Amino acid sequence: MGPGVGPWVGPWPDDERLDPALLAEGDHRNVVDRFRYWRVEAIVAELDRSRVPLRIAIQNWEHDFNIGSVVRTANAFNVRGVHIIGRRRWNRRGAMVTDRYLHVQHHPDAQDFLDHLGELAYEIVGVDNLPGSVPLEETKLPERCCLVFGSEGQGLTPDLVDGCSRLVDIRQDGSTRSMNAGAAAAIAMYAWRLANPARPQ
Repeated sequence: MGPGVGPWVGPWPDDERLDPALLAEGDHRNVVDRFRYWRVEAIVAELDRSRVPLRIAIQNWEHDFNIGSVVRTANAFNVRGVHIIGRRRWNRRGAMVTDRYLHVQHHPDAQDFLDHLGELAYEIVGVDNLPGSVPLEETKLPERCCLVFGSEGQGLTPDLVDGCSRLVDIRQDGSTRSMNAGAAAAIAMYAWRLANPARPQ
């Protein structure tokens, strides 16, 4: 059956957070031990109590398989929200169902996304090695920011770049022009955590 726990052993627990089907059959999901047997809705409610202010956005023009890995990392950091810009359908394979525990919002185009983040009073930071970008390692990312990543190959589109307050890039010393979006997102989210180490209570 893989990792996880088998059927519940002992007196049946009286806890509305727990899923009767998981208690009876075992829980082999990719969740930390404290959430074993919990219903998805209960896990989301618990995570909502401690989400960090960081938001993540990804442009989805080419059904990029990296989007799933970005979403999975966003779950690991327990971000406030994930925004998919462009095509509504996105490649969920790499997310390994972690999107169930996040608040994922779709935006049909860059302007809709920019308007929404403006209403939330968030600073939009583009992550791409474009002219005018500054090294991520020399930048203190603000607490209330949304890191935006482009699709693989194309990168950020001009209309979205225009809406960013600043651009940051990740230093690379090898021969390739860019790293994949999944790796870049993990590095950028960790940089945000280093700049904003306080954890929500």
